[in-house]
Amino acid sequence: MTNLYRLADQKARRRIVCFDRRELSRLLGLYSMRVASGEWRDYAIDFRPGMAIFSIFRHTAEQPLFAIAKVPGSGNGGGYMVYNGPRKLAQGETLEDVLRIFDRKLKLLLS
Repeated sequence: MTNLYRLADQKARRRIVCFDRRELSRLLGLYSMRVASGEWRDYAIDFRPGMAIFSIFRHTAEQPLFAIAKVPGSGNGGGYMVYNGPRKLAQGETLEDVLRIFDRKLKLLLS
């Protein structure tokens, strides 16, 4: 028995969420600063149904230290989220809102 599927229906159902150029630039800028300081060593970008994930690793063979997810259109507080394993560290409507979690506190050094 043959099943017929409308391609237009399949495309609408499988919307691909991805980071735009501005978002990627901001994520890679943060990543490169942390690589230069020796904290991070690798990253991965995954596209799952309804979300895009930028994962950050200390070592390639480990679990990601952080995962920054873009989940548009979810009614209750969607947008962007930062995870450390299963723990949600930050959630916001803009990428800048959630990336503030990575801001370092300035320390006064006395000589």
